[in-house]
Amino acid sequence: MAGFTMGSVNEDPVQIVRTIARISQMLIELRDEYVQQQREDVLDQIERRLDELENLHQQLHARRERDAN
Repeated sequence: MAGFTMGSVNEDPVQIVRTIARISQMLIELRDEYVQQQREDVLDQIERRLDELENLHQQLHARRERDAN
């Protein structure tokens, strides 16, 4: 599975949400792969995607706070 770069995400909430959806789909695919064959490299990828989701969560939250003020 190719790497996903966070640099392509701007602060537009629509883009952030779309990126969240793409990473979520990647996680589903990684889950299926891990269920078939439990490999450490797949777990590493899952953790990286979770970190990306956390960063996106923070970006979305910050954007919503800015928009509310």
